[in-house]
Amino acid sequence: MKCVILAAGYATRLYPLTENFPKPLLKVQGKPILDWLIEDIGNAVDEFIVISNHRFASIFEEWRKGRAEKIIVLDDGTESNETRLGAVKDVQFAIEKLGLSDDLLVIAGDNLLDFSLQSFIAYFHEKQTTVIMRYYEPSVEKLHKTGVAVVDENDKILEMEEKPVEPKSHWCTPPFYIYRASDVHLVQTGIESGCGTDAPGSFIAWLSTQTTVHAFEMPGKRYDIGNLASYEDVQKNYKGIG
Repeated sequence: MKCVILAAGYATRLYPLTENFPKPLLKVQGKPILDWLIEDIGNAVDEFIVISNHRFASIFEEWRKGRAEKIIVLDDGTESNETRLGAVKDVQFAIEKLGLSDDLLVIAGDNLLDFSLQSFIAYFHEKQTTVIMRYYEPSVEKLHKTGVAVVDENDKILEMEEKPVEPKSHWCTPPFYIYRASDVHLVQTGIESGCGTDAPGSFIAWLSTQTTVHAFEMPGKRYDIGNLASYEDVQKNYKGIG
């Protein structure tokens, strides 16, 4: 298994902090966000692939130096929020550039969890399908801004939609996925079939109409650092991975 980390965004809502610095390397409790994620995943994967935009690639390269983990930094060539590829096309860029055909743990590089991703990886091995995460979100207003899934009693996704006008459930789907190796080649097919490419969940919404996808119920909390207020909040309240 390899881990693809989505880190090519421009985080404009966090300016001025991220105007010239990548959000995944902002420090929380004295440690970059990416370090929290990578140290938790550890040797469950063979390699980490960080997808950066062109503006921040050199900063990620500097961060990578001296680390024990095998980390590749990929520059997707974009230089502004307006010209970004979008998460799904960034994943396909990595697949094509590196010839990826392994199981892929695909995660956003700007989210933190208070539980270990090892439990998510174990769930994937149990289900032997592509899997995603889900948590109960009571706020309909928040559901309008995220992926929402309908699942059956066995966690199988029956329907999924990004940013629905009328959410059909309260199961929110954060940007943590494991693509089964046999589904990796379908990323390009999904793009060609018209799935959305900006939000990473758009591919999963399409994939769940083609093959079985399961949704793991998160045993803890996710911290989405979307703006300055949420960054200040996580700085005060994040206690690490339990």
